[in-house]
Amino acid sequence: MAARRDRTHYLYIAVIVAVALGILVGFAAPGVAVELKPIGTGFVNLIKMMISPVIFCTIVLGVGSVRKAAKVGAVGGLALGYFMLMSTVALAIGLVVGNILEPGSGLHLTEATREAGAAQATGASESTADFLLGIIPTTIVSAFTEGSVLQTLMVALLAGFALQAMGSAGEPVLRGIGHIQRLVFRMLAMIMWAAPVGAFGAIAAVVGETGLDALKSLAIIMIGFYITCALFVFLVLGALLRVIAGVNIFSLLKYLGREFLLILSTSSSESALPRLIAKMEHLGVSKPVVGITVPTGYSFNLDGTAIYLTMASLFIAEGMGDPLSIGEQVSLLLFMIIASKGAAGVTGAGLATLAGGLQSHRPELVDGVGLIVGIDRFMSEARAMTNFAGNAVATVLIGTWTKEIDKGRVDEVLAGHIPFDEKTLVDDHHGAPADAPDEVSKDVPESRATTKADKAGV
Repeated sequence: MAARRDRTHYLYIAVIVAVALGILVGFAAPGVAVELKPIGTGFVNLIKMMISPVIFCTIVLGVGSVRKAAKVGAVGGLALGYFMLMSTVALAIGLVVGNILEPGSGLHLTEATREAGAAQATGASESTADFLLGIIPTTIVSAFTEGSVLQTLMVALLAGFALQAMGSAGEPVLRGIGHIQRLVFRMLAMIMWAAPVGAFGAIAAVVGETGLDALKSLAIIMIGFYITCALFVFLVLGALLRVIAGVNIFSLLKYLGREFLLILSTSSSESALPRLIAKMEHLGVSKPVVGITVPTGYSFNLDGTAIYLTMASLFIAEGMGDPLSIGEQVSLLLFMIIASKGAAGVTGAGLATLAGGLQSHRPELVDGVGLIVGIDRFMSEARAMTNFAGNAVATVLIGTWTKEIDKGRVDEVLAGHIPFDEKTLVDDHHGAPADAPDEVSKDVPESRATTKADKAGV
């Protein structure tokens, strides 16, 4: 079994090599590189194909196995409150750094840039009523076919509560969904072997389209944005994680290293969503907490997007010689945070939200969105990784607050003593029922023994 495990390490080494080759091709033959874009798009679409069934199975199993519906509501309410608080903190940090750097001063708006900004604004805005109605799918099946995380979340919650109300009569259905979940994760593990090809196509295309000149002229906001995201993750989230859960942020991010590599190569945090669910359950957080926090966080926990919208708005306003006052900054950006719900994991969604927000509040600045189009893909990567880190930290924190986490197992997993099964992505042998968190720690030795047995016999 050791050889099989090693092959998964070779896979991610291949992804790194593919990214380097993609950058090389993008600079050496930009025309050819742009034509490779469908390869990267195809891989991301393969991952997205699996998101709805993963979310459905995870939430139904988590909610359906909890004996008290109030516990699910408590986890959801706590998660939403935390998400709104952290989005506000991220907004504040972005405002402070953006006002200090003043990155847009000295830029000039060309006619081509003006047209690019207008194109992004077309159809970008959405009313609150449209957003709320969009959560309700046309049919139960359409929730899985339209690719909407919030629609899948709604159907899964309804199914989970229904199974919960059925009691013992619903147990066969829960067992069946458990088998489907294992099938879905096994399919996902197979798809991951296409990651090097997808990474090569995606990176080559964006480098070929952007070139070096755009990066040079817009380096200040890019560097400032990356530094701001890093400060938020390591200082703000790292401090919360250490104080509340006693977990080192560097250990958690190392545990999720392969997921960050996947996000870096695809520029979409959605591509790592199924793996985050699997890894958080393996880490020792209970199924209900993972099933509710992670999918909800992908729509409402937008730390990276909040920082991006803040700095990009200030950048555009200054680049067009029409800086925003503090009052205008706050009202515009609060509107954008609300408008961006449900689009956190989608590549390019941040740019569309930016254009829509400016169109609603300061229409004269919409043309300036073109100033940032050239580097949005590179900023999208930092945005997606920050959102992903925020959701991982949130899952651990909410698990700690609700006492739905096995802290002993967390230490074991982060120390590398209980490796994650890259072949199945499913851990079937840890954790007690959601209503008995205090008993979870008893399963840690069994989990380690089972992992070793699986490695030896599968």
